[in-house]
Amino acid sequence: MSTSRIALVTGANQGLGRAFVAGLAARMDPQDLVLLTGRNQRRVADAAREVGRLSATRARVEGRVLDVTDTDAIARLAEDLHAQYGGVDVVISNAVARLLPGDSQAGRADEFIDVSNTATHAILRSFGPVLRPGGRLLVVASSLGTLGHLDVRLHDLFDGASLEQVEYTVESWRSAIHHQTAAEAGWPLWLNVPSKVAQVAAVRAVAAERRAQDLADDTLVAAVCPGMVDTATSRPWFSDYSQAQSPDQAARAVLDLVFAQHVEPTLYGELVRFGQALPWHDGTPLVEQDDLLVP
Repeated sequence: MSTSRIALVTGANQGLGRAFVAGLAARMDPQDLVLLTGRNQRRVADAAREVGRLSATRARVEGRVLDVTDTDAIARLAEDLHAQYGGVDVVISNAVARLLPGDSQAGRADEFIDVSNTATHAILRSFGPVLRPGGRLLVVASSLGTLGHLDVRLHDLFDGASLEQVEYTVESWRSAIHHQTAAEAGWPLWLNVPSKVAQVAAVRAVAAERRAQDLADDTLVAAVCPGMVDTATSRPWFSDYSQAQSPDQAARAVLDLVFAQHVEPTLYGELVRFGQALPWHDGTPLVEQDDLLVP
């Protein structure tokens, strides 16, 4: 059996990532392949088997072990898929490090930045070149990823930055956390805000270089905000889940972007929530813990 389209989801053995895999497998064709990735071999294998058994599943589902903190492993996987299949058609970068309200933000900074940011940079750099015409490369962020959520002193570090400049800024932020100088430079205590802004800035940087050719080919590179989702990662942070979506519900709007017949130019390179681009410069610097929980 020949393979037509190739889709890849990171952080996919549970929650929203697993829902992306299930949704892709239900809406793709039997000759297509969906790769469910995560770092734990048993969990990846179990999740791939479970999705493969769902009645709605049409495409093939395979588990692949991928630790997104290993940037060399990301590059090797991209090279392998290019060599084996000639590229990929859908990449959803979804991996996230789970934080609990009682965790030390500074103590968890390295892990959080490695999973959310360093990995995002590696996926954009490795999979962008092997994305086939008409493909979709999406990075899952949140509405906290708009520039206005940061202190104005930090805006120039991200606005109009190249991917290399975003990487440098992220590492400077990491260093400031370790040297306990982050607050005086304007960085917020909570890791999620700078991390999400940096994710969106990285997407914007890559998209700016590719825009003309991608739009001509109906290819989409974008960041996405799925809204409030009831998952094991987010549940500890919320007291009211009455408006939260299930992972399957939250996946639908993102998958609608994947399967849209044509790319809407106003969404290209932007942070997209429920089919609408969120203004990059919107937002207000957040200082209260509860404020940081808004998706």
